[in-house]
Amino acid sequence: SVKDRDLTTPPPSPTEGDRYIVATGATGAWAGWHGDVALFSGGAWLRLSPQPGWRVWIEDEAVLLVFDGTAWIGVTPDALQGLTRLGLGTTADAANPFSAKLNGALWTALAAGEGGSGDLRVTLNKETAAGVLSFLFQSGFSGRAELGLLGSDDLTVKVSPDGSAWRDALTVDRATGIVEQPQSPRFKAYTNYDNYVALTTWTKIGINAVEVNDQGAFDPTTNLFTAPVAGTYLLGASLLYKVNASTSAQMRGRLMLNGTTEIRGSFGEVSSSHKSLATALWLQTIVPLSAGDTVELQGYFRAADGYFAADHTSFWGAKVG
Repeated sequence: SVKDRDLTTPPPSPTEGDRYIVATGATGAWAGWHGDVALFSGGAWLRLSPQPGWRVWIEDEAVLLVFDGTAWIGVTPDALQGLTRLGLGTTADAANPFSAKLNGALWTALAAGEGGSGDLRVTLNKETAAGVLSFLFQSGFSGRAELGLLGSDDLTVKVSPDGSAWRDALTVDRATGIVEQPQSPRFKAYTNYDNYVALTTWTKIGINAVEVNDQGAFDPTTNLFTAPVAGTYLLGASLLYKVNASTSAQMRGRLMLNGTTEIRGSFGEVSSSHKSLATALWLQTIVPLSAGDTVELQGYFRAADGYFAADHTSFWGAKVG
């Protein structure tokens, strides 16, 4: 073994038997000894010229070198080819021929000054579009999320509460780049009958037919939208007027939170004279909702009673944040 391989001058107080590999640019007693072994013996430095196959342990680095006839090189190979299994901190097996058990990993680009480009791209490839190419994220060795090309060439993110039941959370179409969120709550519903509303009486509109009802968040039997999760929702409605006795109805509309609170920004009125099956009122607002909050559409006539017309009186919404 040698104590060091980086010195260019002898240490000031060597001990009998100390050995060093002399570094490039050596001076003094070691001048011209680059790559040789300097041995301190009998109060003087002796020069040992290495021979091919000599091995040496570098004490301050804890590495093993071998002399190849020209230079000292590491005994660890600089290339590994054709391995069938590799385990890092753990044992690889047939199911996981590459396995690593560690607390940190770093991938960094080879800089331009080191002969690289400064970029880093990791490439993963699957054989066919029907195959799977993914990252699987687990907790306690039970799957919770998966990201990749899952049975198609579209990018998909799916999640699971237990590792068994999975839901697609997000899909990006490979051709258009359009993002789909199949689990995001959204609905559009309408009333299929003329809703009579008495004068000066706020009345829930019987929105009882659905066109879109992802996640089943709208209930046509109760005419209520129920927020399945907390978030920000875009809600809107259209109310089409139908005459009863007088077109001076002055209709109003609003969205109500939990049956008791008017949602700010959702109120509107048509104050001019109405035309049956032509005069309409549109409402739209954004509102934060908690899971379980309900929203309903209400109508009102300030000057004369009337109807909110079938088919074109509608209520819609979607989670946007």
